[in-house]
Amino acid sequence: MQFTNSLIKGKLIKRYKRFFVDVKLDNSSITAHCPNTGSMMGLLDDGNEVYLLKNDNPKRKLKYGLEIIKAKKNLVGVNTHMANKIVHHGLDNNLIKELKNSDKIIPEVFYNKETRFDFLVEKNRQKIFLEVKN
Repeated sequence: MQFTNSLIKGKLIKRYKRFFVDVKLDNSSITAHCPNTGSMMGLLDDGNEVYLLKNDNPKRKLKYGLEIIKAKKNLVGVNTHMANKIVHHGLDNNLIKELKNSDKIIPEVFYNKETRFDFLVEKNRQKIFLEVKN
C-alpha cells in the first residue's frame, strides 16, 4: 500500500488521553495524533516501532499522525480511516489468497436496501459480502 507521503519511523514512548502518542524520533520526542480511539491492547508497549505521517496543514494542531505500530513482528494499521483503502488495495492486487482473481469488486454495496457492506466481491458466480473492521 502506498501512502501519499513517506512514513517516518520512530519508537513509541506512551499513549494518553486517547488521541495522543509521544514518539521518539532520532534524538527528540514529538506528540502525534492517534486516530484510533480503541484500547489497542497489545500494541502500546514502550519501545514498539511506530510509523507516522507528517502533515503540513497549518490548521492541524499536531503535525504528525500515527499510522502503523509494529508489535510482535507484525505491522498493524491503527488509522481507522485507512482500513477500507487497505482492504481495497489487497483485493485489487490479489493479496488476499481466498479472494484472488475475483471477477468483480464493488465498494459500498447495499443489501436489501437496509444493510450496507463495505465490499461485494464476485468470484465464480458467487457473491461475497465483506465488512471491514479495524
